Amino acid sequence: MNSIRIDIDEVIQRLLNEAYGLLAALPLLALAVLVVWLAWLVGRWLSRRALLARLARRNPFLRELIGTTVHWAVVLVGLLAALEIMDATALVGAVLGTAGVLGIALGFAFKDTLENYLAGILMSLRQPFAPRDHVVIDGNEGLIIALTSRATILMTPDGNHLRLPNALVFRSVTLNYTRNPSRRFMFDVGLATSADVLIAQRIGIDQLEQLEGVLHTPPPRTFIDALGDSSVQLRYLGWVDQRTHDFLMIRSEAIRRVTLALEAAGIDLPEPTWRLHIQERTQAAAAAPLPHRAEPPPAPTEVDTRVIRDLAGQIDQDLQASESQDLLDPAAPRE
Repeated sequence: MNSIRIDIDEVIQRLLNEAYGLLAALPLLALAVLVVWLAWLVGRWLSRRALLARLARRNPFLRELIGTTVHWAVVLVGLLAALEIMDATALVGAVLGTAGVLGIALGFAFKDTLENYLAGILMSLRQPFAPRDHVVIDGNEGLIIALTSRATILMTPDGNHLRLPNALVFRSVTLNYTRNPSRRFMFDVGLATSADVLIAQRIGIDQLEQLEGVLHTPPPRTFIDALGDSSVQLRYLGWVDQRTHDFLMIRSEAIRRVTLALEAAGIDLPEPTWRLHIQERTQAAAAAPLPHRAEPPPAPTEVDTRVIRDLAGQIDQDLQASESQDLLDPAAPRE
């Protein structure tokens, strides 16, 4: 019992010593807490300065990122100073080591998320495309709606909503149809081998030059693309300004006019060869009247080839309903 009483006395004495030490350290602890609190206030004050806003005045995402980084950097400095005041330098090393290991673990766990986030930051700085640009990214075609911190949002020609991870967009080949408004179209026409190719070329070029929406600079062109067994393949080229006319409608109307003009000039356009099997009809089937077919409506003489904006209203509605912050700036310079 005496030995047990002695051990208990030592424990009580140890606890009393620790309590006295804690009470003695209370002023230093209060000072350390005050330093951290002041660091928090100073960091928040610096993060709201106009200088930081001017550094990223055209990029709200970057402005928020810089402000947050400055704020937490000042807080971290205050925390290290507080630990130094508490004479806890060993704890500083342990905290930094733990933070490093934790950072590596989080980096592996959230690799894709961090990669998309960093790609979003870089693209917000570079501005590789503008809102409503017509692009093809990694085989995905559509109009740019917005760039968020994690994804690039497109609207496909079918009106579907497409989200592409920023990391995929950043490392993929991007084809932008809008950056250069002039776009070349082409189509092929097969002629009989006996046809006068020079006359066919002249007729086609005349039709393309007369078509509204086809640019005169660069001028339309044509050349022999291939020689088949029973035909000569002519290829016609023309340019269209996509700001005023629709690319597909111009190409469609060009094909229609050129083929009609060639046929009207008596130039033979080879037709496919068909094999017919003639079978004897029964007497009842021969006597049955043929079904009446309505006359087709007259073909329009003019086709509207102006630019089509079917997706414009849908994109406006999507932007109004979206709560994500768009990182694209229509006025920013492009890379």
